[in-house]
Amino acid sequence: MSVTVFRNAAVFDGHTYRGPVGDVVVDGGRISSVGAGTAPPGATVVDVEGGLLLPGFTDAHVHPIQGGLERLGCDLSGLPVDRAAYLRHVRDHAGRRTDLEWVQGGGWAMAAFPGGLPTARELDEVVPDRPVALANRDHHGIWVNSRALQLAGITARTPDPVDGHVERDAAGEPTGVLHEGAMRLLEHVLPATDDDQMYAALLEGQRHLHSLGVTAWQDAIVGSYSGMRDGGPTYARAAANGDLTGTVVGALWWERERGLDQVADLLAKRADLSTGRFSATAVKIMQDGVAENGTAALVEPYLDRCGHATSNRGLSFVDPQHLLAYVAELDRHGFQVHFHGLGDRGVREALDALEGTDPRRRHHIAHLQLVHPDDVPRFAALAVAANIQALWACRDDQMTELTIPFLGDERAGRQYPFADLHRAGARLVAGSDWPVSTPDPLAAIHTAVHRTSYGEPAPAGTDPFLPEQALAIEVSFAASTSGSAWVNHRDDAGTIGPGAVADLVVLDRDPFEAPDEIGAARVRSTWIDGECVHDAS
Repeated sequence: MSVTVFRNAAVFDGHTYRGPVGDVVVDGGRISSVGAGTAPPGATVVDVEGGLLLPGFTDAHVHPIQGGLERLGCDLSGLPVDRAAYLRHVRDHAGRRTDLEWVQGGGWAMAAFPGGLPTARELDEVVPDRPVALANRDHHGIWVNSRALQLAGITARTPDPVDGHVERDAAGEPTGVLHEGAMRLLEHVLPATDDDQMYAALLEGQRHLHSLGVTAWQDAIVGSYSGMRDGGPTYARAAANGDLTGTVVGALWWERERGLDQVADLLAKRADLSTGRFSATAVKIMQDGVAENGTAALVEPYLDRCGHATSNRGLSFVDPQHLLAYVAELDRHGFQVHFHGLGDRGVREALDALEGTDPRRRHHIAHLQLVHPDDVPRFAALAVAANIQALWACRDDQMTELTIPFLGDERAGRQYPFADLHRAGARLVAGSDWPVSTPDPLAAIHTAVHRTSYGEPAPAGTDPFLPEQALAIEVSFAASTSGSAWVNHRDDAGTIGPGAVADLVVLDRDPFEAPDEIGAARVRSTWIDGECVHDAS
């Protein structure tokens, strides 16, 4: 490996902003010195030109194969949140890809449709001849056309599964959206994604992550879920071939219809799949759903549009009493448990299950839209990391139209309590949940610091979203670098210092000098083990 010297850089070292410190020298894939000595003869010099040098970002909750498939398919994620724009794109994509049996993709936002619910009839108008299945951007629902409903045999007589529901009209006929577990009703008719498509999707997802400075990640679902094939063999193949350049922890999917009998299967997967840069050492348990469709598990019931309490408290996908035994067994076998916990009851059930577990496992709970005030100090007490998706902590149409009215003022006023968690001593780590939202860490850090979305105006007349929960800029950058590296058990990464792994990012500016413009910063280059894996020039 060659020696590389990064010169004229301000430095954030993973914990602290240090400003200009002199040369940072990389030798043999590791940082050999910071601000000391001179560049050895023959070294490659990278002039950072006053920009920021920082550790590579680690995304602690992401789905790169899904993201790659969407980028290679009918990708709605980059479009304006607009019904007409979505339908035009679906029509145009279907017109270009007449070879496809199904039109598949995703990335639509619920806020583009009345009540958050598009219809099969709308898709029928643009694709009348073929089935269409499009996951929404949070991947907790799928929008389908009438042909897809027909092929899947979904009718007024189809019962709802216990962990989801079919959206219906007054007569009980399906209208075109399948929520949560109801998405499985499509599995027997959706065309299988073949090995080469999975591989291409992983490489495209990885390329996109590297372009945004992400050098490592935790794939939050490695298993068969919502019509997606298990990506574990794809990761193992890429790692064995040397094509996996990121360092990845895979969170193996906990099948909520099964019990402790699946632990033996998870142990076998951990042994069979872990190779090279891929380690299948975590287990993902999705304990509840999302607030927008009323499936996030709440301590108190949701409200209706008139502000009255309903009978709905959301869904606990895994029985809380059984969960205690499941987590204890996973912990005993050395697995890290990675929870989806979004509602305050879902978070509480996860924390209850993590009581008494081994802190060396570095268990974590992701999303944390609502955390009951009584549970905030439990993160530090139990050594459970708070895995934040900061980009969601802002006012947008989805928040104002589909969430706040159904939570009420008190609960709505304690959403995404990042600062409370930090003040209470919780260890913060950060992820994007891409393709639910952009995997750009700088966009998320901007929102964490300002509680606004950079470059996207908030609804008229509104202020930043609960600004008392904003994080200091150093705290937010640390969560995305050293914090997330820690949760992936990479104690020699996520920092800039002698001996650290040379996973590095060069930004075109120094956000610490202009914190109001964090979201404007762009990645100039990304480095893994001292080798450049992305060069924007």
